Amino acid sequence: MLQYRVMEIGIIGLPSVGKTTLFNIVTKNTVKTGGFSTSNAPNIGVATVPDARLAWLSEQYKPKRTIYASINFVDVAGLVQGATKKDSFSGQFLANLRAVDALVHVVRAFEDAAMPHPLESIDPARDISIVATELLLGDLAVVEKRVERLKEEISKGRNKAENEKELKVMQRLQEHLESEQPLRGIELTDEEDRMLKGYTFLTMKPMIYAINLGEGQELTAEMLPGMQVEERDGVLLINGSPAIAFQGKIEEEIAQLPDEEVADFCAAMGIEQPAAHKLIRTCYYALDVISFFTVGEDECRAWTTHRGDTAPVAAGRIHSDLERGFIRAESFHYEDLRRLGSEHAIKEAGLFKLEGKTHVVEDGEILNIRFNV
Repeated sequence: MLQYRVMEIGIIGLPSVGKTTLFNIVTKNTVKTGGFSTSNAPNIGVATVPDARLAWLSEQYKPKRTIYASINFVDVAGLVQGATKKDSFSGQFLANLRAVDALVHVVRAFEDAAMPHPLESIDPARDISIVATELLLGDLAVVEKRVERLKEEISKGRNKAENEKELKVMQRLQEHLESEQPLRGIELTDEEDRMLKGYTFLTMKPMIYAINLGEGQELTAEMLPGMQVEERDGVLLINGSPAIAFQGKIEEEIAQLPDEEVADFCAAMGIEQPAAHKLIRTCYYALDVISFFTVGEDECRAWTTHRGDTAPVAAGRIHSDLERGFIRAESFHYEDLRRLGSEHAIKEAGLFKLEGKTHVVEDGEILNIRFNV
């Protein structure tokens, strides 16, 4: 569950697939593509979450400032086959991705003689399998090390009850990974989930696929033999994980255009919406998060919270003091405000509500938190 911080998304994949290109697209950066420095330090950037609802609210309230939600993106060096067997690389790779909430795996589907694929051929299904295996092996190494340590501690009689309990969980994870299944598919009790909070298992993080196409190229199921490609509720899914398809070179051009020119350019190129928008929307889907708003003369702002969060938890996204001292939330919905035109009209219609601690916040809800200091 997301804590009181901005979401962070890690961008991974094999070398020369377009990771940094996607990073530039979504963060509007101009980082040089084509390889990392000898330090392999990650590229870190911030993406603004586009939201037409907040833009409309800003027009109505005319605040001193309007603040959109944001997402941090971390673009790491290419993951080559066998890399997780090298302790130095594995440690650095994990450290770079330790805090991220989800992973975006960029997969190359485009041909480019000037930029050879490191494996000399284009095969998206193979590349997905390679990276999945490396992540599995990386997690398995962490689990095996922990299992050994726990057995040693138990044999010495140290914290025996707690260590035996954790050992059982770790052995379950080990069996799951050895059967070549990512940890995001394993069922855990609340106690087991708390027990594993301190670990940074990569296969436990939600996965998003980003298929990098050539100009005019379309994603087809034939590109991914043996994998299930489908669309459900307007979301592209590959083997059940959310995905986007994008044309990297064209999207880089779009990312550098002034905002007022983007729609016309996309229409001319037959692109329904920019890849940056698709990726951000898919990140929200993968992490099951929603947006709520605070409005007023000083500031209109979008905030992010987990779907199903109560009003005090959502208040804590604004400031931890608001959660601790929560009394109630004054609440109305963006859709009602848009339809009726004013807060006065909302009150007249009986749609302005006072919500308590058990209220579950909805996407598009506008909140004013009342609290004790």
